[in-house]
Amino acid sequence: MGVIRIVIDTNVITSALMSKKGYSYRLLSIIDDVRFKPYISTPLIFELEDVVQRNKRKIKLNQNEIDDILDYICYVAEQRKIFFLWRPFLKDPKDDMFLELAVEANCDYIITFNKKDFLGIEKFGLKALTPKEFFELLGDIK
Repeated sequence: MGVIRIVIDTNVITSALMSKKGYSYRLLSIIDDVRFKPYISTPLIFELEDVVQRNKRKIKLNQNEIDDILDYICYVAEQRKIFFLWRPFLKDPKDDMFLELAVEANCDYIITFNKKDFLGIEKFGLKALTPKEFFELLGDIK
């Protein structure tokens, strides 16, 4: 198996920032792992910054620490520009940006806690996985 190409939903990254427990934190902790490559887009980063700010009281990090983590995600992930839109395709219009990025980057998986929000992405050769399922795929379950 080659390098696994992924898009990480904002709910996974936000969860990782809120708690050092669970698979979302483990995923963020190894975001630079050579077994997979995360992809981002400008709309995804703006959405992530917005979600993090809305949940800032639940995150036990100061603004500089949050900024450093988001900057590192941008450094590690490959940024893609979206020149086409599949909208509307998914139930929640905000989730379409993840689908568009995953299709443009030829990703294998979208990592999310809301798999039900990504019904039908199989048409694009994609599959939604929870962080735990992603670690099972990697063979790295604890």
